[in-house]
Order: sequence, then structure tokens, then C-alpha cells
Amino acid sequence: MPAKSIKKSASAKALADKPTKASIKKKPVNVPKPAPAKVLADEVSAKRASAKADKKPELNVVCMAWLREDGTKKFSEEYVNRLYRMVQKNLTLPHRFVCFTDYPDKFDDGIETFPVPKVRFPKGCPERGWKKLGLLLSGKVEDLKGTALFLDLDTVIVDNIDDLFKVPGKFLIARDKANNDKEGNSSVVRFEIGKHQDVLDYFEKNFDRVRHEVRREQQFLSNEMQKKGIFQFWPNENWCASFKYKSLLRFPLNWFIAPKIPKGAKVVIFHGRPNNEQAMKGYTAKFGLRHVKPTKWIRKYWIDA
Repeated sequence: MPAKSIKKSASAKALADKPTKASIKKKPVNVPKPAPAKVLADEVSAKRASAKADKKPELNVVCMAWLREDGTKKFSEEYVNRLYRMVQKNLTLPHRFVCFTDYPDKFDDGIETFPVPKVRFPKGCPERGWKKLGLLLSGKVEDLKGTALFLDLDTVIVDNIDDLFKVPGKFLIARDKANNDKEGNSSVVRFEIGKHQDVLDYFEKNFDRVRHEVRREQQFLSNEMQKKGIFQFWPNENWCASFKYKSLLRFPLNWFIAPKIPKGAKVVIFHGRPNNEQAMKGYTAKFGLRHVKPTKWIRKYWIDA
């Protein structure tokens, strides 16, 4: 066969074998179907819930447990645990419970701990609660944000305390004495975290002057918040009531009638003597003028909470 014919024949065969567009079958493309609206909504809700769970509440209940200069404890770990249990029973709002302490052991699960905030003042000074100022006034307090309710470890919570967070105001404090409108009692204080570094700076730079002007940290704190125009007592002074002034009857009735919970009280404050444990068991001082019959309701709310 001539060479020209062979080439034509091979070329024709190649053309015949080449697939045409018509003969090519397109493979189906898998296009994902759009997720149903409900699935998308559920995913968004789940992400929001996760983000909300990661975000820490901006309502905080805080307390302090520090060591004295001689290394002893004024309050045992059980005081912290009892306060925590009372708060969990009587506060329904989402919150953190944080103790600033020198001995972060033996605390109930759920209690967050951080070191006691530093405050600079000379060693050997009488204990006047100056260390509280590091928490109440510092410009930054660990990772806490928002509003904090400070409670002394020997307070006794006797009713729901949600209202202590709901009342408007930037600084609220318990009343110390009925006839004193200028000084609050720092056993129960609500404050905005990180807003008063300027006051703490002044205290540290002028400590000698401050301690000659005021006797205790609550007096200094009250004065400075009044200067800022944000000082407030709780709207109902019985919400945070003094055991000494609101529960204990005067002599001689105190020998015959046991102290009662003040009407409308949410928190009962124990300052000076007797403390809560002494009042619970019974106490006598000042030649019998300050006599306290055993006060059974303290055990109910403080120990059995």
C-alpha cells in the first residue's frame, strides 16, 4: 500500500477514535444543599451560648482574708466557706465569688482566690482595716470587671441580697451609727471596680497625714467618696443592719430578751464586740452593761446555711 494511503488511513482512524462533545458525559457536580434555616439558627444560638459561657459575670461578691503581721489568722478558712454558702443561698443573679487571701487553701469549690492587693503603709501600724483599700480603690483588680459587693467575713446573711446589686449608684455603704451621716461601715460596700486609683495614690503618699485625720479606713473611704459626690447609704438602712445598734437591746432588757433579726434586714453586721460567734454563744462585757443572751438565729443562718 502506498505510504500516502497509510497515513490517511491512520489519520482517519484517529479522528474516528477521538471522542466528540456529544459523546462526553459530564460528571455530576455535588453542590451542597443549603442548610435549613433552623439548623443555621441553632448553630448561631450555640455559638452565642458558648461565648456567653466564656464571658465572666460582671457582678462580683468579694471578701478578704489576710494574715496579721505575726502570721496568725483573724478568720479561719471556715469563715470564708460560710460566707460563700450564704451568698449562694441568697443571691440569684449570675456572679463570681472571689476571696483575696494570704492562705488560699481549704476553700469550698466555687470560690476563686487571688493574693491580697498591695497597699503601701508602714509596718507596725495598728490594725484599722487599711488593707481593704487595696481592693476597694485599686485601678486594676486582677481580671475582675464591673460591680463588686464587698462583705466582711463575720457578716451574717439572713435574706435575699439581689437588691444590693439592683439599687442605682456608684458607691453604697452600710450606715455605721444612726446619728452619723458622714461615715459608713465598710462591712458591706458596693463599688465600681478599678475607678479610684487616684484615692489610693493619695493615701499611700500621705499616710501619716491620713492616720492623724481619721482613725479607720472606713472613715477615710467615706470622706473621699463624699468628695467625689458618689457617697450613698443603702436606701433602707435595715438592709445592712448593725447587730450592736439594731438587734441588741439596752440594759437591763438585754439580760432578759435575746436579740432579734432587725425588720427588713438582709445582712447583719458584727463590728467590735460581740462578734457573730460570741453573740451566738452569749456574751457579757462592760460590767454586764453589754450582755448578750445566746442568739440562736445566728447558727441557723451562719452555720447551717
